[in-house]
Amino acid sequence: MRQRRRFFDFPNPVNEVAARAVATGVALLATTILLTRAWWLLWPLAYGFVARVLTGPRLSPLAQVAVRIVAPRLPARPVAGSPKRFAQGIGAVVTTSTVVLHYASGADTIVLGLLGAMVVFASLEAAFGFCVGCKIFGGLVRLGWVDNAYCDDCQPRTRTVPAS
Repeated sequence: MRQRRRFFDFPNPVNEVAARAVATGVALLATTILLTRAWWLLWPLAYGFVARVLTGPRLSPLAQVAVRIVAPRLPARPVAGSPKRFAQGIGAVVTTSTVVLHYASGADTIVLGLLGAMVVFASLEAAFGFCVGCKIFGGLVRLGWVDNAYCDDCQPRTRTVPAS
């Protein structure tokens, strides 16, 4: 049982450098699908998100490249893992929806819109380190919809004024 728990663990903290490298790959893959209509690429895009949600970088080829090749060459920047997993979960839902919408109903206009949003959000993460899913997660913590035990780093910081 202990092995199973380790296998399905998500790293905490996460190296933001690796997360941004993965986001770069996601943005490039989604852009490729948008430009070429290579619908079969929806499968590896969705698989990558599901794999990262379930096991962190272990089963995701894109995350393996990010963790083993890109991140070791740059200074690490640790960030909270729970918001990143939540963001990957959003990506998993969106990309799995694109697979279902394309193959089950041929609703390619909706698929293209979802992929466009994926490009925008992944590009924000890749270029600026702005993780929309992480911001949503932090907002859910502040609203009390997510237990703050999942992410101490998501709590608003309170300033303490030194006594005079």
